[in-house]
Amino acid sequence: MAKESLTFALMGNQNSGKTTLFNRLTGSQLHVSNFPGVTVERKSGRLREYPDSEIVDLPGIYSLSPYSPEEVISRNFLINEKPDCILNIVDATSLERGLYLTLQLIELDIPITLALNMIDEMPALGRQVDVDQLSKELGIPVVAISASQNKGVSEYMRVSMETALNGTKPLKPDLCSGPVHRAVHAIAVMIEDHAEDIGVTPRFAATKLIEGDELLVPELGLNQNELEAVEHIVVEMERDLETDRLAALADMRYAFIGEIESKVLSSKYASYEEAPSATLTLDRILLHKWFGIPIFLAVMVTVSWISFGPLGQFLNDLFADAILRLGDYLGVVMEQAELNPIIRSLVIDGIFSGVGSVVSFLPMILILFFLLSLLEVTGYMARVAFIMDRLMRRIGLSGASIVPLLLGFGCSVPAVMATRTLPSKRDRLLTVLLVPFMSCSAKIPVYGLIAAAMFPRYVTLVVPGLYMLGIVLCVITALFLRRTVFRGEASPFLLELPPYRFPSLKSLGRLVRRHAREFMVRAFTIILLVTLIIWVLETYDFRFFPADSPESSMLSVIAGKIAPFFAPLGFDSTPAVSALLAGFSAKETIISTLTVAISGSGMSLNESLQMLLTTPAAISFLVFILLYTPCAAAVAVMHRELGIRCGFFLIVTFQTILAWSISFIVYRLALLPGQSISLFLAALIGLVALIAISLKLISFGFRRRDAL
Repeated sequence: MAKESLTFALMGNQNSGKTTLFNRLTGSQLHVSNFPGVTVERKSGRLREYPDSEIVDLPGIYSLSPYSPEEVISRNFLINEKPDCILNIVDATSLERGLYLTLQLIELDIPITLALNMIDEMPALGRQVDVDQLSKELGIPVVAISASQNKGVSEYMRVSMETALNGTKPLKPDLCSGPVHRAVHAIAVMIEDHAEDIGVTPRFAATKLIEGDELLVPELGLNQNELEAVEHIVVEMERDLETDRLAALADMRYAFIGEIESKVLSSKYASYEEAPSATLTLDRILLHKWFGIPIFLAVMVTVSWISFGPLGQFLNDLFADAILRLGDYLGVVMEQAELNPIIRSLVIDGIFSGVGSVVSFLPMILILFFLLSLLEVTGYMARVAFIMDRLMRRIGLSGASIVPLLLGFGCSVPAVMATRTLPSKRDRLLTVLLVPFMSCSAKIPVYGLIAAAMFPRYVTLVVPGLYMLGIVLCVITALFLRRTVFRGEASPFLLELPPYRFPSLKSLGRLVRRHAREFMVRAFTIILLVTLIIWVLETYDFRFFPADSPESSMLSVIAGKIAPFFAPLGFDSTPAVSALLAGFSAKETIISTLTVAISGSGMSLNESLQMLLTTPAAISFLVFILLYTPCAAAVAVMHRELGIRCGFFLIVTFQTILAWSISFIVYRLALLPGQSISLFLAALIGLVALIAISLKLISFGFRRRDAL
């Protein structure tokens, strides 16, 4: 069997353990979360026990109806790619919901096996499933597993491999009964040749015709007489059942699932609410109408205090001191070896100081990600989306948009990609534009460094304050866009709340290691490259001779040309301007650039920053970093997701104008006791005008795209 080359499609509801099973089967370490919608695009890997065979992890869906992009991705793969076997994973604790998709997959008449996951959680709920009876009722192999504990996974893969090799199709591809069933049969007989032409079963095509599937119906190529005959059958069915066609199909399937459950599922409790459940108890508190949001804010403040407060700062200082000692030792060794001073400067002032200054913040970042991962894996983040739905609707978004926005605190790239799970195009585009207002993890070292140097007593207030400023501006921008570019109401928000689960230390450790690895990879790739470029620009003139003075270096000349643009914001020094330019590649490079640019001053980084920036200028500098253009990778992903011409230019322009305007206002406010109030009002009017112009450009871009 190991020599066969087969393709398996992994299908299931959101949050059913699909990605966990994929990791078990392939040995991969894809991100796993106790939150619906983690997988937003297809991922593939080689089976660990059968390396010649491939498994494709498709986005979690609830049906094969094309209501969302992930449903289209999954269905198109099944129809067009024709996998050798479907691996259908179902949450045993939510059997009714999971089997709804199973029935539709069986209609495709493709070899399929069912993994009944989370079977280990059933005893606590007082439930039991007869796996053998379930297999007989569905006519497909069923194996009970626990993907998180790696129980039954090997047996399930063995059964699936046999099913694929033998080409064993479902024994009962024609499930269900009743008036809808008769209508489906009548239509299936009529369109049998059309269905075979496009490679789907007549029954599946018939159900899609009844649903009015906008993607599949045109492919069938029915003539007008055939379409009228189908419509006549459907209207007669609706008249007999006194309900609409979609509800009729759903009722038929759920009625059949109910019959199956009565035969295979036993419970010692009359209802789910009667079973002892810590989830229900906690939800009565955490989802409270009045206390839910204050509890969430208290949780996030606590996370910030632990990450940036005494514990985070203590570990950060220890790490930074160790790196400093190592750098001093390396410098002495190189000096004793009588290496060229230029090489010593490259290693110590360039690579070691630049990259080392970023790496020194690793403990603080790991603490933050550990705490956020803990909230995510336990299932609390799904509750946050639920309790925020009402507030999100006030700014024109559904509660589902909170998921990408929360991911934006980690990294803007996956946050933008996560907008694909949103049900409407309007919500997706609006959320993409709002993601950059969330302070990504790359900005944490920058905030911490500047705040520690300029406001050492208020670090735990400055950093959360920047986060809150980004959120406030996000809300204001969303309100403006809602009334201009993105008119209309947000799409309905449906969310499955997963049960609370206590995470294992192993899974949390794996998440923390992944974040640490990503951070270190960025440190020794993008940040290292930018650091070397900045060192070259700071060390040499335009003839590539060592600069006679700092003012004659390429860095000083280039920054000097751009500096007047930042003079009204209070910071126009060469190191500050150079750091902002470098930050476009990756925000962590702001630290390394500042370190390299002032390495020859003989002062510590904190002392140098205090010489470069006044207190008002430091506030303005931090606000500009918060709001200006995201990293190049994030802008590229935003441009792709927005799908508008000149999107890259519009994003950069909008974010830069907004950052400059807000920083200007903040700087003038800091100087207000010595300035005229009229200057502040003029700046405010200018800000509104600039934002309106840039948003108008974005609006024009969207209209242009829709016209094309």
